[in-house]
Amino acid sequence: MTESVLLIHGLWLNRAMMKPLAWRLEQAGLHCRLFGYASMMATPDENTARLAQTIATFSTQAPLHLVGHSMGGLLIRQLLHERPLPQPGRVVTLGTPHQGSHVARCLAASPLRPILGKGAGLLCEGPPPWRGERDLGSVAGTRPLGAGLLVGGLARPHDGTVAVAETRLDGARDHITVPASHLGILLSREAAAQTLCFLRNGHFDPAMSSGARPT
Repeated sequence: MTESVLLIHGLWLNRAMMKPLAWRLEQAGLHCRLFGYASMMATPDENTARLAQTIATFSTQAPLHLVGHSMGGLLIRQLLHERPLPQPGRVVTLGTPHQGSHVARCLAASPLRPILGKGAGLLCEGPPPWRGERDLGSVAGTRPLGAGLLVGGLARPHDGTVAVAETRLDGARDHITVPASHLGILLSREAAAQTLCFLRNGHFDPAMSSGARPT
């Protein structure tokens, strides 16, 4: 039975950004599809409705895993809070600010608020509380390279946009850091390997880490 993975990009990006990660997962035998959405022009409710429609096209007889980068992980959380999915599966988030984003809050309080689009509230406050709907693993980056450095005040360690502390989630199954920036995490071999490990086993593997520590 082939396991499927639906990959969801983050703010300002498009589904093509998820291709390197998808390729690595496919090399391990998983069937991957990329979900694209209007990260700025559509509301989180509109995007989660479209996400639900896409998920409904998958068979209910095989596992379906969800992998989200940054705001994509928040959309996954909102979707699972609103409705159960018929397919079994796990969730991995990459650089997702589960506690809300300091950088987004700073931008929202400035004249630059429009660049956050209609998802500003989701990024600033986060989605509804996590109720453990599925096994969820959170991967955080620790390479401080990103536009968030222009805002200032980002707690260390961070990936240049999201602080490691912001990626923690009460009720998550596991959490690990990798040496990657916020965008670089999508190209990281280590992040891909940890994602695959969690999807298959429900936990990360500190033994294959290149210096990151489980947290």
